[in-house]
Amino acid sequence: MNPTVLVLTSLEDVTADRVVEALNARAVPVVRADPADIGRELAFGFHIGPGRRQWSGWLRTATRMVEPTEIGAVYWRRPTPYACRFSHLPAQQRDFASAEARHGLGGVLNSLSSALYVNHPHAVTRADFKPTQLQRLTELGLRIPPTLITNDMGAAQDFADRHERVVYKTFRGLPPCDSGQTGAIWTQRIDPTTFDDSLRATAHLFQAEIPKTCDVRVTVISDRVFAQRITTPNGDLDWRRGDWNELIQSPVTVPASIEGALHGYLASFGLVFGCFDFAITGEGEDSTDWWAIECNPNGQWGWLPDAPAIAEVFADILTLKGGGDSDLARRS
Repeated sequence: MNPTVLVLTSLEDVTADRVVEALNARAVPVVRADPADIGRELAFGFHIGPGRRQWSGWLRTATRMVEPTEIGAVYWRRPTPYACRFSHLPAQQRDFASAEARHGLGGVLNSLSSALYVNHPHAVTRADFKPTQLQRLTELGLRIPPTLITNDMGAAQDFADRHERVVYKTFRGLPPCDSGQTGAIWTQRIDPTTFDDSLRATAHLFQAEIPKTCDVRVTVISDRVFAQRITTPNGDLDWRRGDWNELIQSPVTVPASIEGALHGYLASFGLVFGCFDFAITGEGEDSTDWWAIECNPNGQWGWLPDAPAIAEVFADILTLKGGGDSDLARRS
């Protein structure tokens, strides 16, 4: 019998749905769970001690049960934060319960030493900081836009004076408001005359705007690379802000030197998978036309035209049939 693949994600996750469908088509045992369902919908009993060097026991969802030793791979997608499970509690109780769940249940799920992780949450955390990403990208020889991180008005003004156009980006996006509604702050051009002392309040990320002809999303999983050229009907600065159904997409070839750097990037963080974003100048045929923007170590790809092929590669990796350095994912 094939080892079980444990898929950890929220209920509404179209990207994970594609991978689960590909695994089901291969008759691979799959257990899907959201750790934030801890309670009646998710129960567990884990053991370790004399005579046991690995966690054993059981994890039970509403429809499945699995022993830790049966798990051959973990697809760690986007579980709901534990704090959401306990949002009805007073602040101290909420914080205590969510921390206990994260360190207890999450601690075991992070420590399945015989399992392949795609990606291990510790590796994702290491690779999730944009300053770290930008530095690693430059270390690997990729071009990035001139960048300033600051909370100083004078530094921001000086940066704007040295570049024709400057854009602002968030580091983490906009969190939900008190009512639970979510929003987004898209990449946007900045008018330097609006700079004032309010910049002191927190860190800001400014970059010189690249005069791009298009964007490219590169999805890398193990040794496979999928790249799509992306343009918008009205030339939006940030393609994410419009209707994704109206995006104009076409396959594009990644220059060999860029592809090599992307594999090196993932290996340096112990990642199996990542979604890279590039701004392209000119025709994009030369590597000097490619400007690295960021890498999302847990990015969305279910909306891409080549999503069915990507899902099959995920299924290959999670059933240990793909290439690449799976030991990296085990050690993270």
